[in-house]
Amino acid sequence: MLNTTRFDFPRLRSLTRFLKPSEPDLDKTTPHGARVVCVASGKGGTGKSILTSNLAVLRAQRGERVLLIDFDAGLANAHLLLGLAPRFDFGHVLDGTVRAREAVVEGPQGVHLISGGVGRHALANPTRRELEQLFEALRPLEFEYDLILVDHGAGLSYSTVAHLAATSTLLLVTNHEVTALSDAYALYKRAQMVNQHLRVGMVLNRCPDERSAAMGWERFKKTSLQFLGTHPELVGWVPADEAVGRSVQLRKPVSLCEPGSAAALAITKVAGWSAIETARTPSSFYERAKKALR
Repeated sequence: MLNTTRFDFPRLRSLTRFLKPSEPDLDKTTPHGARVVCVASGKGGTGKSILTSNLAVLRAQRGERVLLIDFDAGLANAHLLLGLAPRFDFGHVLDGTVRAREAVVEGPQGVHLISGGVGRHALANPTRRELEQLFEALRPLEFEYDLILVDHGAGLSYSTVAHLAATSTLLLVTNHEVTALSDAYALYKRAQMVNQHLRVGMVLNRCPDERSAAMGWERFKKTSLQFLGTHPELVGWVPADEAVGRSVQLRKPVSLCEPGSAAALAITKVAGWSAIETARTPSSFYERAKKALR
C-alpha cells in the first residue's frame, strides 16, 4: 500500500477553492487561447522533463504551434534536452529585462521554449507576488500557440498547485518504484483537492518491463480508489532504454535521434493521448492561475 500520510500546506489552503469551468473570468471578446497540459511528478528522477521535451517535439511534428514552458524555475533543464542555450529566462522576465515573448527560443521541429533558468534562488522559491508577475507576463503567449506544455518541478510547489487549480489536463509521470508511486499519489491527491474536474493521465516511465509497469499501475489504482474514490487514466508506459541516455548526451530528443527505439515508440503513443486534443480551459489559463494564488 502507498503511504497516505496527509500533507499539510497552509500556504496553499486558499487553492482548495476549485475554479468552476463555467466561470467567466475574461471578457467575452478575448479570443480562445492555447490548449494547456501540465506535466508533473511527485518526485525527481522520473524522467519527466525528458518525456515532456519529446512530447513537445512530437506534437510540433504534427504541425502544431507548441510552446514548452519549463516551470522548474531555478533548476531548469529542458533547454539542455533540446540542445538550446537561451539568452534569457524567467529571471529576466521577472526583473523586467525582457518580455516573456523575448525570452522564447526556437528548438528542434519548430518547438518554442521559455526556460525557467538555472541557479536562481528567487526562482526556486518565488513569492506569491513574483508568481503573479510571471503569470501575467506569460498570459499573452496563450494566444500565439496551439498547445502549451508546462513542465513542472518535482513535488508540490506553490506554483505547481496554482497551475493544477487552473488547468483542465494533467499528465502525471512516475516510475514503478513504491517511493515514486507514493509521491505521485500525494500529488494526485492534492490535484483532486484543488480541481475536482481535472482530467489526469498517468505515464509509468523508465520501467524495466511491462509486468513492472502493470504492477505499479495496479498498486496506484487500488490505493487511489480506496482513499479517493477515483483514479487517473493510464496513458501508457515507457521502457527503460539506453537510447534515452544516448539522446541526453547528444542533447537531442530520442524521438528525433533514435525514433525506432523502444522508448521513442512508447512516447509517440503517449503523444497521442486524446486529452491533449481537448485540454482547454473556459477562459485564460494564466488568469485562472493568478486567481488561484489569492
